[in-house]
Amino acid sequence: MTSDKKQEKQNLRIRHKFIKIIARLLLCFIIFSIFIVLHLRWINPVTSAVMITRHITNKDKKYPVKFKWADWKDISPYMPLAVIAAEDQKFFYHYGFDVQAILRAIEDNNNKSQLKGASTITQQVAKNLFLWKKKSYIRKAFEAYFAILLELLWSKKRILEVYLNIAEFGDNIYGVSAASDILLGKSANKLTENNAALLASALPNPKKFKVKRPSAYMNKRRIWIKKQMRRLGGIGILKKL
Repeated sequence: MTSDKKQEKQNLRIRHKFIKIIARLLLCFIIFSIFIVLHLRWINPVTSAVMITRHITNKDKKYPVKFKWADWKDISPYMPLAVIAAEDQKFFYHYGFDVQAILRAIEDNNNKSQLKGASTITQQVAKNLFLWKKKSYIRKAFEAYFAILLELLWSKKRILEVYLNIAEFGDNIYGVSAASDILLGKSANKLTENNAALLASALPNPKKFKVKRPSAYMNKRRIWIKKQMRRLGGIGILKKL
């Protein structure tokens, strides 16, 4: 056997070993991710990837992370309706992805240098709970994977409950419980339709849009959200969950 053939066989064995290692790592990741997502169907998360990242990078500690969990029964029904109206009006009907919004985003991305998202509430839970903040196509792929798992393993009600608890409503203020208390001075179960629409108007950029000092744009958006809440059928639509 010539040296070239020996080298070729050796390279082939190395490639096979490499493929086996990658396959095993991929299988371990899939099993572990399914376990974690299934676990969180019943166990409330105590933090999120976004909160951990913000805590680490918040060097001056001027705005420490504030987070307090609220169970579904302790949240005003106006709040889930408000975020659906503001962020994802097809929430009840899609399986994690808004195809039309994705196609529009792809078209926009082809015309602009900045990567634009088209995230549903499910995708936002996947991103905020498990992934990093910086936008990229790699993160979008992981986001899609976790969104599929969430839709398969969680109920729509659970997805919405977790979203309301990990979404950022103010600078380092996470979850509707902390936001209601700090920004509006009331508990989450006391939120009115107007309160809920105001909090939702800060999404998805709570660093720019301040609930305590709502801009003219936020007030217009709040009014629009309230109209959409009523158009969707009011809090009665939550019976679908």
